[in-house]
Amino acid sequence: MSFAGCRARQRGFGRRCLALLSFRRSPCVRENCPACMSGEQHRSYVLYGRQKGRRVAVYVPEELVPEVQRGLDNGRALQQLLQQAAPRYLKALKRERAKAPKSKKS
Repeated sequence: MSFAGCRARQRGFGRRCLALLSFRRSPCVRENCPACMSGEQHRSYVLYGRQKGRRVAVYVPEELVPEVQRGLDNGRALQQLLQQAAPRYLKALKRERAKAPKSKKS
């Protein structure tokens, strides 16, 4: 695949990111909370990622979960394309280097 083809495929990905979206249930601090007492607890989504080498967690409102999930899926697909393209790009660079006239060192 050429770089132009890769760029064309990349444009179709829209928003993309690399992180982990996690669903969690956790108790609250209120006494006699009906949700906590029933064992249901409080549901929420959290986006985990890394920033400057540190793990960060960001709350994701439930109505944004589908869009965030699409971004994560697009990021993973783009990462796979880049991993596939890197070896081919390196081979192409080596072929071009082999074709180029060699300069003599003095």
